[in-house]
Amino acid sequence: MYKVGLTGGIGSGKSFVARVFELLGIPVYYADKRAKSLMLKDRRLKKSIKGLLGDESYHSNGRPNRAFIASKIFGDKKLLMKINALVHPAVRVDFEAWALEQDAPYVLEESALLFEIKGQVHFEDVILVIADETIRINRVLNRDKTNKKAVMSRIKQQLKDDKKIALADFIIDNNGNKSILQQVLKIHKEILKKI
Repeated sequence: MYKVGLTGGIGSGKSFVARVFELLGIPVYYADKRAKSLMLKDRRLKKSIKGLLGDESYHSNGRPNRAFIASKIFGDKKLLMKINALVHPAVRVDFEAWALEQDAPYVLEESALLFEIKGQVHFEDVILVIADETIRINRVLNRDKTNKKAVMSRIKQQLKDDKKIALADFIIDNNGNKSILQQVLKIHKEILKKI
């Protein structure tokens, strides 16, 4: 199966772009959603997270204590790297199994931290969605119940777009001045030619 990564910084619009690919019949694996599901259902992963962060990382009903986990990892880079070292391999295994079940010319994995975790090595191509930081911040503020300081904190944990651009095979500009559909269609056709 031909595998394509889809990434972009917070508020870039990568999930919207993923939905456009889905309209073209391309299956999309949403890595963040699947990671949350695996943290809930995968026994080994749960045990490892509890071993790293303590029993408080899960509620008594077995659901992850997201507020507690976030409070621990977002202020501690070493702890964040350790939890990523648990979650990302589980997501990789899950994605590979999912990809084998798909019946399409290629599949996409939508992942916010693709370049940050050096995940590009698992894909034939990587599509990067970019947008100016001010636009991204405003999108997140309008979408989530959060504040600018929290958004900036998340942006700082991601690579800058100029570094990502150098690593990407395709770029989608989502500043609002170019048609997303036309950009997606062009990339879709180029990927089909490669296959």
